[in-house]
Amino acid sequence: MTPEPPPSAPTSTPSRLRWRPAVLIVAAGLAALPAIRILARDQPFQYRTLASGAVGLSVLTALLLWWMLFSRARWRNRWLGLALVAGFIGLGLALFRIRGVSGDLVPIWEPRWTRSAPARSERAAGSAAATPPGSGAVTIRSTGSFPQFLGPQRNAVLPGPVLATNWSDHPPRILWRQPVGAAWSGFAVLGTRAITQEQQGPEEQVTCYEADTGRRLWTHSDPERYVTTIAGEGPRATPTIEGDRVFTLGALGRLNALEVSTGRRLWTRSLTHDAATGVPEWGFSGSPLVHDDLVIVSAGGRDGASLIAYRSDTGEIAWKGGSSGAGYASPFLATLSGTPQILIVNHQSVASHDPRTGAVLWEVPFGAGMPLVANPILIPPDRLMVSAGYNVGSELFAIAPGTNAPSSLWKSKKLKAKFANPVFRDGFVYGLDDSILACLDARDGSQRWKEGRYGHGQALLVGDLYLQMAESGELVLLAPTPDAPNEIARFPVFTAKTWNPIALRDHQLFARNDQEAALVLLP
Repeated sequence: MTPEPPPSAPTSTPSRLRWRPAVLIVAAGLAALPAIRILARDQPFQYRTLASGAVGLSVLTALLLWWMLFSRARWRNRWLGLALVAGFIGLGLALFRIRGVSGDLVPIWEPRWTRSAPARSERAAGSAAATPPGSGAVTIRSTGSFPQFLGPQRNAVLPGPVLATNWSDHPPRILWRQPVGAAWSGFAVLGTRAITQEQQGPEEQVTCYEADTGRRLWTHSDPERYVTTIAGEGPRATPTIEGDRVFTLGALGRLNALEVSTGRRLWTRSLTHDAATGVPEWGFSGSPLVHDDLVIVSAGGRDGASLIAYRSDTGEIAWKGGSSGAGYASPFLATLSGTPQILIVNHQSVASHDPRTGAVLWEVPFGAGMPLVANPILIPPDRLMVSAGYNVGSELFAIAPGTNAPSSLWKSKKLKAKFANPVFRDGFVYGLDDSILACLDARDGSQRWKEGRYGHGQALLVGDLYLQMAESGELVLLAPTPDAPNEIARFPVFTAKTWNPIALRDHQLFARNDQEAALVLLP
């Protein structure tokens, strides 16, 4: 009888990959993205951006956990896969960097070999920027001015000039363009001088350009620098020109008085010292207000130094008032119910101050601690509308004579002004609701329309026309009415993120972002 062969040793067969968990993870992530858009349709876009980013990060983390712990792949392959993912991420970070974020908090990536704006601007310093080839020389004789933030009345509303609307046959022309240092400041323009602020490496600068040519006339520098990834780099406030002086506020709180013709410093003050306070999270952003012989700034001191007035000729402190932290809006003068007052949006409130003494006339809570940037809007004869982004919305207050407690007439989530300043005309408010242009009925806060995604750019109302500088750097001309936005034309000015306020003197539009500046001649 033939003996049976001994049993052979069991052979190990590789386990099949367990794909089902990975498929479920990816499917859940893909399903979550439209769910976020539906569930958060009434929330600001930045919330949706953050939620979408969190979903993407969660999916990537879950897939890595599945691959390393539950995939059944050979351990050699698991470690190889993890190394490949880490190497891909490392290579991306080595080749690209985040150059800030959009107004909706979407990261803006750029190659690391791209030269920074300050380096380019240094090479252009002191040189005149040429008019674009083929455009021809233009002789400009202008008598108008745009001496401060949001224009002569600090409300982003101009009665003129009359602008042509047929940009197809008569398009705008760029008269000069050149690099500038990083900043979110705008231009103040008076006579032949256009003055702005910029960051050049470790120095915060006030720069004066010849308005017609873009040639740099003078520069004043201070060894200060503010920078964060989200907020960007450099000063945020727009200069204020009054007579032969220009007043500027830096991101770290340096208040300068300079001679317009030469840039010579006349005096300087430190808000953090005078108000015994720190720098706001996104830097000092309020443009100085000049009233009579005073320069008034939002300092944010908690102990009676929220708003400070300095003598314009000497820099001596004339008065202090209020005890609220600083917001990011700019003080402005208004007369409500027959009472002249200085209005300011603080960290969590809106306040009114006596222009003579700085005493608080009234103060109401607003904003729930969110960043408040937009200036209030006067609604004749005695009403004030305040608006903010981050899902805060708008609120209308009535200011009665001698009041110390304005009454709230309505609240609305239909206009949330994040960066840009809305404008009022003929009973209606026009402005960006987060990043989409909207029209609000000032009587009850109802929304008449919401149309046209322009990002978080700035705008001016010029007569019946609306100039919107989109966040993309495109200039948009509209003729809004309570029935429709009525977009007319577009003209590309920049190709990068543009948050800076625009300035219009006659038909000359002074525009800039954190990389370059341009003078656009409007037809």
